Amino acid sequence: MINAERLRPTIRVRLTLLYGGLFIAAGVVLLALTYLLVQNNLRDHGEPGASFTQVAGEPPKGSLTAPPPPEDEISAGQVRGVLVEGRKNYQEETMRSLLTQGGIALGVVSAAALAFGWLLADRVLRPVHAITDTARRVAHSHDLTERIAYDGPRDDVKELADTFDTMLERLARAFDGQRRFVANASHELRTPLAINRTLVDVAVRRPDATEDVKRLGESLLVVNGRHERLIDGLLTLAGGENAVADAGPLDLADVARHVLDQAAAEAAARDIAVHRETGSAPATGDPVLVERLVQNLVENAVRHNHDGGEVRVTTGTRDGWAELAVANTGPVVPPYEVETIFEPFRRLRQDRVRSDRGSGLGLSIVRAVATAHHGRVTAEPRPGGGLAVTVRLPARAASPP
Repeated sequence: MINAERLRPTIRVRLTLLYGGLFIAAGVVLLALTYLLVQNNLRDHGEPGASFTQVAGEPPKGSLTAPPPPEDEISAGQVRGVLVEGRKNYQEETMRSLLTQGGIALGVVSAAALAFGWLLADRVLRPVHAITDTARRVAHSHDLTERIAYDGPRDDVKELADTFDTMLERLARAFDGQRRFVANASHELRTPLAINRTLVDVAVRRPDATEDVKRLGESLLVVNGRHERLIDGLLTLAGGENAVADAGPLDLADVARHVLDQAAAEAAARDIAVHRETGSAPATGDPVLVERLVQNLVENAVRHNHDGGEVRVTTGTRDGWAELAVANTGPVVPPYEVETIFEPFRRLRQDRVRSDRGSGLGLSIVRAVATAHHGRVTAEPRPGGGLAVTVRLPARAASPP
């Protein structure tokens, strides 16, 4: 089925049709008025009168006698009929020529008006195109320092460009404040947790520590570790939504193999079979962020699985994309909850009280990192339970040997 949005004409086409339609309508009205005026002007001359009677031999007024007309001469009525018929034919031919030649001239001038309207619409929309190009570059590069700086006359387009520049300036200040907050929070939140971990570890390792103290210390270390992972996930999520500063060439297959080697012990402890199909998938990105993306997917596939389950990791290229697919067995995922698990702190219903499986930021970080690399993430529930997540990043052209 054809999408109706694709058939909708652009604003340039609509402006061209508007200019051309107005010109054609004015031309049709002008041609109709000219036709009526010429027709009335021709009718005002009337029929041929007495000036033609003398040609037929009719005597002038005041003459006493009039010679009889010869037999071979035509009468005045016949002459008048011939002249009237000729005048009628002349009027019809004149009006027909007016319509034909006027219609042709109107068509030629209308075509020229449409072409001129097309160029004029492009001229009028050029500032709007500049605004669109700037917005597209900012959206792809995350460079909020770029401005339109439109220097045209003070009109509606100038106000639109200035408003857009003001919006970019305010967004730049907001993102700068966010980055400063992330940097400060990284120091202020991680340092106390590191101190707490050290104090608890020292207390647990003391020779005179009782069994109750050791059990309490181990519980506090687990809680402290979860808080550290939560803070680290929040900082990664905040940083992943910004621009990728340290982008370089990488292969998703290498990253996947490295992450799978690290997760092999956890998968083996739960008797989870890991299947690898790591074909070459060259891409460009930040190695640290991409590794965190793959790590979150693999950890989710292992932790949100049942004992004796399976995890399948596949990498490759398809249609200009470097693709990473992670599928796992596990509990049934309702299709209506697939999108919600990508939101921060959102888990499935049966996992909301389980703190040992994560903080609910794993897939949120995956989507943030993929978006920062101009990629996309899709997820589909598996029929027998579990989830299949696919990440696509722009493929990097293979370098010549």
